[in-house]
Amino acid sequence: MTETTHEDPSANWHVGARSSSNAAILCDNPLVCSETIEDLANIGCEQVHSLSLKQTSDKTFSTGDLIFAHFSRCTEPALSAIEALDATAAKAGKEFVLSISATDLDVAFAAASRSDPHILVAASRAERLVALGAALTETYSSRVRELSPDDRKTLIRLSEQVSAIAKRLDGVTGLEANSGQATSAFSFTGSSSAQPTRGSPTERLVRKVKPALPDPRLVRKIIQQRQLRARFFDGDLFGDPAWDMLLDLTAARVEHVRVSVTSLCIASGVPPTTALRWISQMTDAGLLERLEDETDRRRAFMQLTEKAADAMAYYFDALGRTDLPLG
Repeated sequence: MTETTHEDPSANWHVGARSSSNAAILCDNPLVCSETIEDLANIGCEQVHSLSLKQTSDKTFSTGDLIFAHFSRCTEPALSAIEALDATAAKAGKEFVLSISATDLDVAFAAASRSDPHILVAASRAERLVALGAALTETYSSRVRELSPDDRKTLIRLSEQVSAIAKRLDGVTGLEANSGQATSAFSFTGSSSAQPTRGSPTERLVRKVKPALPDPRLVRKIIQQRQLRARFFDGDLFGDPAWDMLLDLTAARVEHVRVSVTSLCIASGVPPTTALRWISQMTDAGLLERLEDETDRRRAFMQLTEKAADAMAYYFDALGRTDLPLG
């Protein structure tokens, strides 16, 4: 394993020795490898360890504060490497950034099932840089009590740098900045205890029967209406990937159809990398859950949680008792 030390004297916010960080990277593309080494140095990573497929297969590798892997094609050796890196990241509590092609999304998602990695799909160099900066920020945040005042200032400057880069990227919204609000943004109001009551006090004491999920044809009609708007207006005007995914999974649940990660990303109407961030937040919020394929460990699906399914059922039941339009 080769270790290379990089220093960037021109970066006045470069991380000091007390908070020095290091990374382990594995790339099957030499250009991406060299770009990543340069970018990691520029955002304050003192040491970069280049890994090989053989090291991951032999389990003879060591990681740094964060792990980065890029695969142009997820071959069997690459998938085995992803599993090994993911398991190590999960066990050691390391940040894991995984960059893959759109065609390999499903198999890569299934292989990286433990550490909740930041998965990039067909990402540009700028998108990789933002993800690495965010991962490095998380690494520093976990050690914030150990940092000196100067190091804390470094962490703040790093966060600001990442935010500035993100704002310049096409297709990157303020999702990361709002990630801390995921629980409140996706809070449930559909449980039976939270339902509005009507009628006399006696009627309110009668336990309501939980409604069933709607006819999937109705849900598909709503989805088609939403897609139709995008033909005539800029999709960003009405972009709501979380709702689009909930609708798609609601229909699939009634149809008894399993939904792959790739299919769900398409249903979201946003780029795959952005959709994966939404999926991660919605999973953390208890809306979605991962379903492993019992016959093929290299596949995984997404579905509504029971709580989310109940919320959707109550929503459509309430919608059916109003004159509000679909959508």
